[in-house]
Amino acid sequence: MKILGIIPARYASTRFPGKPLALIKGKTMIRRVYEQALKSELDAVAVATDDVRIADEVMSFGGRYVMTDPNHRSGTDRCREALNLVEEKYDAVVNIQGDEPFINPLQINMLCDLIRKDDTCLASLAKRIVSADELFSPNTVKVVMNAKGDALYFSRNPMPFMRNVDRDEWMVKGVFYKHIGIYAYKAETLRKVAAMQASSLEIAESLEQLRWLENGMCIRMGITDAESVSIDVPSDIAKAETFSTMNHFE
Repeated sequence: MKILGIIPARYASTRFPGKPLALIKGKTMIRRVYEQALKSELDAVAVATDDVRIADEVMSFGGRYVMTDPNHRSGTDRCREALNLVEEKYDAVVNIQGDEPFINPLQINMLCDLIRKDDTCLASLAKRIVSADELFSPNTVKVVMNAKGDALYFSRNPMPFMRNVDRDEWMVKGVFYKHIGIYAYKAETLRKVAAMQASSLEIAESLEQLRWLENGMCIRMGITDAESVSIDVPSDIAKAETFSTMNHFE
């Protein structure tokens, strides 16, 4: 099975315009994501962008890019267009978040292992929540899974609800998982989910993966212990540089 890693990277981020070109200890964020992806088992990696400035940066370090429509509603749609534009044929795609400059290659490999299985058409990752701040933050997306490891639901609210348990004791008496926003799809599945209309649950929670669940798709979840750092706003750069120093990234 040939697997393509695609890094969606748009310039016009509302909270952080030009984010892919932000410097982290002398390297642009898009370069750091790309270099981490190259360390994985992927057969190829490409940046899917809508801006010539990002394309020029990718070219400057010898990377591969695909120019895509600036009006896509999500990274999934951008990945679908990129898959259609590349010359080679790929059996599966890993959608790698362009704002995680230190993504662990082992997490990408875990997704590759999951999507290679015949009974997996869609896969993603989860990590156990270790702090109450994460558990109760609406910015941390939670996921609950069945006994086979398939996602049952994603929410910005804490899940499961601990009835008759004081909120201060939830972390002690419960087990909770956060969603790591990286996906793998069989090629035909990517084309199918990108064509789906927005669903009521997706609109309510502002989570596109709920569209897939609501349409009967199965999302197989892998459990990872690896910690990373994502960049949402300019102030996160300092956090990323600290992470880089502590984990010995060049």
